[in-house]
Amino acid sequence: MKQGFFSGLAVLLLSLTAQAQTEVRLAVHKSFSLPLDVLAQFERKHDAKVSVIKVGSSNEMLNKLILSRAQPIADAVYGLDNANIGKADQSGILAARQPHSLPADAGLAGALAVNYAYVNINYDKNWFAQRKLPLPQSLQDLAKPAYKDLLVVPNPGTSGPGLAFLLANIGAMGEENAFEWWAAMRRNGVKTTNSWSDAYYTAFTLYGGERPLVVSYATSPAAEVFFSKGKYTTPPSGNLFLKGGVFRQVEGAAVLSGAREPDLALQLVRFLQSPEVQRALPAEMWVYPAVKNTPQPKVFALAQAPAESDTPGQSAIALQQKHWVSRWIQTVLK
Repeated sequence: MKQGFFSGLAVLLLSLTAQAQTEVRLAVHKSFSLPLDVLAQFERKHDAKVSVIKVGSSNEMLNKLILSRAQPIADAVYGLDNANIGKADQSGILAARQPHSLPADAGLAGALAVNYAYVNINYDKNWFAQRKLPLPQSLQDLAKPAYKDLLVVPNPGTSGPGLAFLLANIGAMGEENAFEWWAAMRRNGVKTTNSWSDAYYTAFTLYGGERPLVVSYATSPAAEVFFSKGKYTTPPSGNLFLKGGVFRQVEGAAVLSGAREPDLALQLVRFLQSPEVQRALPAEMWVYPAVKNTPQPKVFALAQAPAESDTPGQSAIALQQKHWVSRWIQTVLK
């Protein structure tokens, strides 16, 4: 009988402890991944419960946050980047008070930089070697008959990497020349998909598709080795760092305006720059940690970083993004 009493008391105490924990909600895009034990460290320190809310792609997430800003679905957000942070700021969803950044290799106006990556074209090494086809040396080469029907690109209206690639095109060539190139690429058979995953895991020849060139990330070849479980010791794919075809994507986190728990949200956003999170990011999401001097996994020695990228300024992106995406749709899809 005593045993039953104490067992019941333990259950009651655990229930009361759970109820006492304050919930803080973090909206993220669908690619977000952190080990549970890392988030648990924050929960223990702050006696809190972190509820991670996945809301589609980065752009889908932003649109959802804007539509729900009168009754915010989260207290903080991770996954805004330098392609859409201007839209987030203009829409009024970001709180005025944000945490100060630690010394970092990347910055994001209006938010705390958490990680960065490079969007560029990947190629299937074996496909090109078997056909003895030289790799393209410029974006203009891709519009030539030799490279007809070889490239797959995610739609910039629905995909973060697709938008990043378009912005790099415009950043290097200017708007008019960029869309002349896209018109030429349409004539040369460029394939489009709604998402990066459709482009990479369905259309890319490395996974049984028909396109040996895909817009992806500079870390994708290293990720292929890591996830191959010993099948590969060198990457089966490579990077093309073509002028106008490389975008430096910086992702960050921010406290949302109207947060139910603004102080705890501030601590959570700051936690995303902590050593625990920064060390976990590379092998979880295949990105570079933003905070300076964060160690990286050995496999990142296989990841190439481009010497330069073509990224328009955030103010230009904020002003012109909607127009550029609309023009892309008219040029490539209609």
